[in-house]
Parts: sequence; structure tokens; C-alpha cells
Amino acid sequence: SGNVRLARSAGRGGDLSQEQLRPYLDVIVRNSQRMANLVDDLLTLSRLEDETQAPREEEIDVRDLIYDVSAEGRRLSAGRHSITCEVVPAFLKGSRDELRSAFSNLVSNAVRYTPEGGRILLHWEMRDGKGVFSVEDSGIGIPEEHIPRLTERFYRVDRGRSRESGGTGLGLAIVKHVLERHQAVLQIESELGQGSTFSA
Repeated sequence: SGNVRLARSAGRGGDLSQEQLRPYLDVIVRNSQRMANLVDDLLTLSRLEDETQAPREEEIDVRDLIYDVSAEGRRLSAGRHSITCEVVPAFLKGSRDELRSAFSNLVSNAVRYTPEGGRILLHWEMRDGKGVFSVEDSGIGIPEEHIPRLTERFYRVDRGRSRESGGTGLGLAIVKHVLERHQAVLQIESELGQGSTFSA
């Protein structure tokens, strides 16, 4: 409440109004949220890496899980993208929380790296008796030489763009560990400027 007194700087000083303080407060809030997200992701990754027991065996309704993740993606997109689902009815055994975290990371990446007006497709199909989840986007794509390193902690293709998007650099590392715990492997197909498909 009231004005906040800041130390005098060259050419400016004294009290700033709430309106003048707003840009500084916005930066503080954004950075605080980024730090909170980073801590959350670090704790999640540490727990996954230290976990020796197999994931809890729950029966998961795949359609419900993917629709839940797509709704989260739409909230993040705020209407800037077309997000659709193609899901055949199926059930899956595993940890719902872990798989939701992995699927959600893939969707949020698609939203962050797909320009406004682009499309994102969440897809589930059966191949050779096994379920395959994929997230396909019409985004900026990934140079081929970067693809093998994408699941490394803090690996960035474009550091400036990653910071602007709010990512922590740990999302795909989390995805990798969750999938390994569920006997699955992340596959990445991408063409620069044409979009990407992440599947497992």
C-alpha cells in the first residue's frame, strides 16, 4: 500500500507511484514463478531418478487422461492454437500422476514452440498391440543435430527463446525418466520450420 521508496539513481529518485512500479513488480512475479517452476521440476526429476520401485499399477482411462492434458494445453494456449485429440478407447497400466506429468510436458512444449495460429494434435493409437501416444505440432521444428540431446537436463536449442517461453529446461528429462519407468522410449521426429512429433 502507498508508495515504495527506492534508492536514488542517476537522474531519477524519490517515490514512485503504483503505476510506475507495475513493470518492476511484473518482472518480480514472473521471475518468482519461473523459480518456483524450476524447483518443482528439479524435485520431480530427483524423485524419479532416485525411485527404485516400479511405478504404481493403476488402471488408467487413456481417453480421460489425454482429454485432461489437452484441456491444460488449451488453458496455456489461451486460444492461440488449435488443439485437437484423436484417441481410441483404451486403458493403460501405470502411474497416472507420472504419465500425466510426462504427457503434459509434451503438450506444453508444443504450445510454447508453435506460433500463434498453429495446430497441435494429441493422438493415441494401437500399434502391434501396444498403445502409442504422440503430440504433433506445426511449430518451429528442431534442427536435426539437436534432437539426440533434447532430453538432457537444461539442454537448450535456443536459450533466449526458452527463457521467454517460461520453460525450465527439465521437461523432456522428466518425460524420458517417466517413460523409462513405464518401459517406453521417447521418439522425436522434426523438420525445421515444419513442426515436430514426440511419441512414445
